[in-house]
This record gives sequence, C-alpha cells and structure tokens, in this order.
Amino acid sequence: MIIGFGFGNPLQSIIMLLFTSLISYVIYQSLRNVGRGKRNSLPDREQRRQDYYAQRERTRDYARQFDLTDEEIERRLDEEDRI
Repeated sequence: MIIGFGFGNPLQSIIMLLFTSLISYVIYQSLRNVGRGKRNSLPDREQRRQDYYAQRERTRDYARQFDLTDEEIERRLDEEDRI
C-alpha cells in the first residue's frame, strides 16, 4: 500500500506526493520483509532442492525395482520419512 499527500502550489504538491509515496513504499517493504526473516535464505532453498532431487531419485528407483503405482510409491516414501 502506498500513501502520499501533497499541498501548496502544484509543483510542490507533486514533489511532496512523490516523496511521501516513496517513504510509504520503503516502510511497506521493510515491514513485509520483517516477517520473512531467514526463511527465504539461499541455504534453506538449496537444502529443499536437494531433498526434492533425492526424493525424485528414490521414486525412480522404486519404479525401476518394483512395478508400483504412484500411490504405493508415495506411501513407501512417507514410511521412509517417518523412520
């Protein structure tokens, strides 16, 4: 949300409008990023990517080793994750 205001002569009003809108935008972005914290950090993202690739590889191994349906593969992966 961007909030701006201006008063006075037209040029001064436009400058104030742009300046207050910029301040509002900076405050909005800073408050938006506070809640995110380190959640979007690169190591976490890389770890999730590696986990995803490992799970895909296990799925392929199951599909090659056994003639399993998708539901059976998901069930086995869930059982492995619980252990």
